[in-house]
Amino acid sequence: MKTLTSGEIASYCDVNLRTVIRWIESGKLKGFKLPGRGNNRVLIDDFIEFLEKHNMPVPDQLQGEVTPGILIVDDELPVAKSIQRVARRAGYETLIATGGFQAGVMLSQHNPRLMTLDLSMPGMDGYSVIQFTREQARYKRLKIIVISALDDVSLERALDLGADAALSKPFSNHDLTALLDKYMSA
Repeated sequence: MKTLTSGEIASYCDVNLRTVIRWIESGKLKGFKLPGRGNNRVLIDDFIEFLEKHNMPVPDQLQGEVTPGILIVDDELPVAKSIQRVARRAGYETLIATGGFQAGVMLSQHNPRLMTLDLSMPGMDGYSVIQFTREQARYKRLKIIVISALDDVSLERALDLGADAALSKPFSNHDLTALLDKYMSA
């Protein structure tokens, strides 16, 4: 996970280094000290969250650090490829995971902005993936769109657990594109 120094943050915010150190010491900006010399470091996600909370612009150089695109999670590869085609036609970068465990690994490696998620998967099902992501502070900005053939009660349960939207299979390309556009720009 990438970090920034106090000096880099001071430069991005056009403030004095001492101001950044005060932000960290007061708890306004989440940071940590390196062992030994005690220099401060801040995770890029925490810095971006700080900027957003205080209505400050996120530097262009850091925009790309936040999100490479959409993670598609479905154990049925033909369905995942179908979602991928729609997403790519809409102009989004995509990755595919064919199970819940693989999704967890890919989330940590690629930090996507949005995840489409099937609920019925062997091993770690979609509900478990939702619970896992919503318990992790680093994924709180991740948008989750459940795409499942299960009934409305099951889709409602996914929303209650923290999914942002639910789409029934089979889905129309138009409906999927509309949801992707809505949540990728959110």
